Amino acid sequence: MGVDSAIDVDAAPPPTPPNNVSDSEVIIEADDQSSSLTFYQGSVASSSISATSSIFGFRIENGRTYHKYKDGKYNLPNDERETERLDLQHTLFRLTFDDRLGTAPPNDPGSKVGRVLDVGTGSGIWAIDYGDEHPDSEVRGIDLSAAQPTFTPKNVKFLIDDLEEPWTYSRPFDYIHSRMMNSSIRDWREYIRNCYDNLNPGGYLELNEIDVKPLSDGGTLKPEHSISRTVEMLQEASELFERPYQDPRALKAVLMETGFTGVTMHHFKWPTKSWPKEPRHKELGVWHNENLTQGWEAICMAPLTRALRWTKNEVLVLMAENRRDFCDRNIHAYFSM
Repeated sequence: MGVDSAIDVDAAPPPTPPNNVSDSEVIIEADDQSSSLTFYQGSVASSSISATSSIFGFRIENGRTYHKYKDGKYNLPNDERETERLDLQHTLFRLTFDDRLGTAPPNDPGSKVGRVLDVGTGSGIWAIDYGDEHPDSEVRGIDLSAAQPTFTPKNVKFLIDDLEEPWTYSRPFDYIHSRMMNSSIRDWREYIRNCYDNLNPGGYLELNEIDVKPLSDGGTLKPEHSISRTVEMLQEASELFERPYQDPRALKAVLMETGFTGVTMHHFKWPTKSWPKEPRHKELGVWHNENLTQGWEAICMAPLTRALRWTKNEVLVLMAENRRDFCDRNIHAYFSM
């Protein structure tokens, strides 16, 4: 039996430095939209590396730590603050999916799944939860950073890997879970093809992606608001990085062209605050507001300073303006997934 050619992650996170729904839009009073795509295959893997200091190393930039292996490929930090935010965001996903880990059939109660790959595993919380809920499965989580915990279920293993290198795992998977990879993928067609080629017949690919551009059903979010201006700059920066933000809705056609069948798209909305009247979306708004106020700076800092040459202080001033917009109950904005 072959062995997955990636190094095991067995290190603690780096220290914190000082200092079926239709494709039409759903309207909420204010409601549910985040595009979660589930794809059924008819038929992963990745190149890996030997253990060197660069793999487990990190570097400090603007008071945050970032991965050192394949430096610059991923723009968000990997420190304890970000790990805690990712865990909070995981709770937001579970609330969105009615306490499920995803929308694909491998997340159904009692489902039997063999090999599972969690791409861009981050803190590893999804892989750990899936391994706990499916003890007979074999779960692998891959990431550029060794930010996962040391103690995990026996059926869960973390690997340092670059999904944009040739995929070289020993055996195909039955379920590939991919979440929040927007602006991390250079070529979505190639990425989806790699997933397709490394799934067993009858396997599933699930993509949970967010549209970086916030919307508002009532027109309360205007172009002059600071978050609207910030998102335009994020999109500009992502194009300079040659990893442009992808409209999740466009991925459905790519999946079908690749050969996936039974492609379904689910829409959800994450309000920016607790402005909705309906209890479910009010709760999602509470959690997403916390997610934004904790993590928006992490999302914006590297793109604005690296690509657009802003200073750290300039970004921090803009972030304060953004937080005021996110917390303004008169702005009925949401992010689509």
